[in-house]
Amino acid sequence: MDTPDGQWASTRTPSSRPASRRSGRSSRSARSQTSSRTTEVTPLLAREDRSDDDEEEEGEQTPATTSLLHSLGNGSSSSGKTPLWKKRWPSILALVILCIVVVVIMLGFLATEGIEEYAMQAADFQPTKLSLDSLTDHGVKVQVEGHFKMDASKVKKQSVRNLGRFGTWIAREVESGPTNVDVYLPEYGNVLVGTAKVPGIKVNIRNGHTTHISFFAHLEPGSFDGIRNVANDWIDGRLGQIQVKGKAEVPLKSGIIRIGTQTIEESMVFLGNNLPSLPRYNISRLNLREAKDGHKGMGADVSVMVTNDFPVQLTVPPVAVDVLVDGCLPSDQHIMVGTAETARLQVRPKTDLEVNVTGRVEKLPESLVEVCPDSAKSPLDALLGDYMDGRDATIYINCCKFPDPETPDWARGLLQDITVPIPFTGRDMGNLIKNFSLSDVHFHLPDPFAEPNTPEAAPKISAIIKVDIGLPGEMNFHLDVNRVKADADIYYHKKKLARLNLEKWQKANSTRIDAHGDEGPSLLVESDIERAPIQILDDDLFSEVVQALLFGSKPVMMEVKAAVSVKVDTPMGDFAMRGIPTEGVFVIHLEPLLQQLANVNGSAIGNDKGSSNISHLSPQIGNLSIIGTSRTSITLQAHANITNPTKYSATVPYFNINILVNNTVLGQVVAKDIVVRPGNNTNLLVTAVWDPYTHSGQGGNEVGKELLSQYISGYNTSLTLQTHNGTIPSQPVLGDLMSHFPITLPAPHLSTPKKPKDGDDPDNGDDDKSTHFIREATMHIISSTAIFTLASPFTTTTLYITNLNATAFYETHPAGKILYDLPFAVPPGLSETPRLPVDWSLGSVGYEAIKKALGGTLKLSAYADVGIRIGQWRQQIWFRGGSIGAHVKL
Repeated sequence: MDTPDGQWASTRTPSSRPASRRSGRSSRSARSQTSSRTTEVTPLLAREDRSDDDEEEEGEQTPATTSLLHSLGNGSSSSGKTPLWKKRWPSILALVILCIVVVVIMLGFLATEGIEEYAMQAADFQPTKLSLDSLTDHGVKVQVEGHFKMDASKVKKQSVRNLGRFGTWIAREVESGPTNVDVYLPEYGNVLVGTAKVPGIKVNIRNGHTTHISFFAHLEPGSFDGIRNVANDWIDGRLGQIQVKGKAEVPLKSGIIRIGTQTIEESMVFLGNNLPSLPRYNISRLNLREAKDGHKGMGADVSVMVTNDFPVQLTVPPVAVDVLVDGCLPSDQHIMVGTAETARLQVRPKTDLEVNVTGRVEKLPESLVEVCPDSAKSPLDALLGDYMDGRDATIYINCCKFPDPETPDWARGLLQDITVPIPFTGRDMGNLIKNFSLSDVHFHLPDPFAEPNTPEAAPKISAIIKVDIGLPGEMNFHLDVNRVKADADIYYHKKKLARLNLEKWQKANSTRIDAHGDEGPSLLVESDIERAPIQILDDDLFSEVVQALLFGSKPVMMEVKAAVSVKVDTPMGDFAMRGIPTEGVFVIHLEPLLQQLANVNGSAIGNDKGSSNISHLSPQIGNLSIIGTSRTSITLQAHANITNPTKYSATVPYFNINILVNNTVLGQVVAKDIVVRPGNNTNLLVTAVWDPYTHSGQGGNEVGKELLSQYISGYNTSLTLQTHNGTIPSQPVLGDLMSHFPITLPAPHLSTPKKPKDGDDPDNGDDDKSTHFIREATMHIISSTAIFTLASPFTTTTLYITNLNATAFYETHPAGKILYDLPFAVPPGLSETPRLPVDWSLGSVGYEAIKKALGGTLKLSAYADVGIRIGQWRQQIWFRGGSIGAHVKL
């Protein structure tokens, strides 16, 4: 018996089926003859040059039905023979049974795990639009649009893939009836989160066919508490994964065949990284201003660009939210700062959204501005510090209030008490301080009796601080700074030098400077700081600063990094902002002093030994008086005039400096409670202790004798002043560092005492005689005596000459000699000695010159060894005097 397969193979061409229907019996006879000529080499199934069978037109017939029609046609030939189908009925019956079995197997497959596996893996739905059509009394009406297709290539098992393609090719379309889909959360007590009412949907389930779907669904929320719990866990980052279970009774049919109602229950687990996150946003505009419409406080206008990557379209009604910030501790309740509102929003699929927000802060709560326990900052300080330092600050949005009365009650109940943290991107202020300067600077040296390394032992500074603070352009409201304090670190060459601690509130005032040109607005803050301590942290670095000040050719630049606290008056009221990070630079100018210290020929400051010549500072000493003596020492007191060419002033409660001559310590100068101001400083009271023996032994005593001898003889002598580790007892390191910079100055000239005045020169005599201890002499030839006029440099102390061995010369020729062992007094000012006996050098040139000058004057010089006494102190010195005017009498 011929197999039908041979006929399928020979007749499965695109044109065979239409031709058989038109040609009738003769055509079928021809094909029967053609079939009878089929040989063993004829393929069982002819391969056609066509696309996949799933792409055939709906009017095409299967090979089985085509073969059956052919067989029936051949059996109805016009010959009078018995129809072929009556002879071959066993084969026809088998074919029909086979077709029925295939259909039953397909329908059974659709209800088995195999087709479920195929459907789960091959089904592909791409949403293109999800829009909120309207709000209803119980939920929302949404429109869903998308594209559905079956993609068999996604099915992993080949057997499931092949059988699924065949079954869906047979079924072609599946239509579901209206369905309620309930969604549960098993991990949250199987709470019902919502129900979706979905209308009937018809889709083409053949492989590769795409069906455009558009339908409206009604969504009704379930348990509000359950939804809020999930939302809070997701917002707080505690939602590592979530299991969602959907359950629905779905009526299905394929064509006219009703498959019945299928109970579908499916669970899916979404990991945290697969869950949607808050959309990205960017603040494009921020304007802070005073509140409008009669409201108090401050307002804010914010424009935010929100990235919308979702195919969602909806209309969001006007929303009002509360804005909150963190408290002192994470466990504390959030602190409400103000409110914010948005207008009605139109959200379009995958289109970025511009959201305009209007905020208002009427008054800052006390809990926001009060200092936290065990801290120096308030919650507001922490928030502003993060923002101004460029770090993300966090604010919280407590949702939601709906001003529109038409908003359904379910929306109000669902969204209330949901708090969403919003990272508020900080703004690195960069050079927030445009200018930082100090004026009227006054340095305070520490109390000499303070304990080292204590705040009282630190030098202090008083000054007027002027800070020009650049304001962000979005700050458009009244701001007045009335108090300021700071904890500042001072840097030199990027290294920390010192710390300036303004721990007490200082009075301040501020002036807003409006923007002009390319310059933005700024706030000029001025504050008088009083006695702020400066703690030196790096002694070696401080030594570099001192060298740069004294020997450098440029101003010294100091960097300041400070945590500033300010008390401000704003539309929200008065409050303090603490620990605001700021940076600035201030410059120490010592150019006038350096110019004064420079040598006349323009050489580097200081001599070969490192000491500095400060004669151009115009130091003047006057009103010398001795206030104490011992066997080896004299304590002197004097008034000094000095010019300070810098713009800085200083208070010196105690200062002790060594007096040196040829690197030998001969005494000390002590200053107490001295105030040095810019410009001329007069009548500065200083004390000097002259004690060479105590400081340097017998060698020091010899150096001291030589200096005193040169001094009273009118020689140009100089003294070196050098600090030491006891200069400032509470700051020994500071004195030791400054000892590397000794200062040399000329000894004050002897003069008739008078009180120094500004601009006075104590040595403005007609000639150099005003610099001599012996001003003039009177010679008596007959009595062989001489009387000398002496100039004492002291104002209140009487000097005693205990012995005298002197020789008078005329042009290097001896004229006479005086030996006198009786002490006599030299009171303050000008005085005359008693008649001193003279042993004339008879016959000498000098004596003859004196006789010739009888009744007139001549110039004599004198060499003498003199013993002097002041109180308990005694000293033997020498004197060399030239050009002494001598009056000659009988």
